[in-house]
Amino acid sequence: MHFVLDNSVVMRWLFGDGEQQAIEYSNRILDLLAQEENGAIVPCIWALEVGNVIVRAESKGLLQEARSAAFLGILQNMLIEIDSRSNQQALSDTLQVARRYQLSAYDASYLELALREGLALATNDDALKKALASAGGRLA
Repeated sequence: MHFVLDNSVVMRWLFGDGEQQAIEYSNRILDLLAQEENGAIVPCIWALEVGNVIVRAESKGLLQEARSAAFLGILQNMLIEIDSRSNQQALSDTLQVARRYQLSAYDASYLELALREGLALATNDDALKKALASAGGRLA
C-alpha cells in the first residue's frame, strides 16, 4: 500500500506528544511504512516542513541537534518518495484545492497529491481530514 504522508504524522514520531489517539494513529502509520511492500509519497515541500519544525524546536530548547540528526537519519532510510510534480501543481490545482477547502497551500499540497494519485492520506490534521472527506478521499 502506498499513501501520502503528512508532516503532522511524522512529527508525532519525533516528539511523541499530542492526543493519545494521534500518537496511536501515527504509530500505526509507522508500522505500515516499516513493511517492505508499503511506501509513502510526499509533496516537495515536505522536507522543508520537517526542517522547519526541527529548527524551531531546537531554537526553543525542546530538541537537541544530536536527536534531530538521528531522527533525520532514520527518515532518510524510510521508503518516502518526493513527488516531482507537486511544484507544477502549486499555482494551479493545489491553489484550487486550498481555496475550495479553505486550507493553507501547504496542507492543500498533501490533499492535491492524494487526490491526483488516488492514494490514501495519512494525517493528524483535523482540517485536512475534513477536507479529505469532503473531497471523497480516504484516510490511511
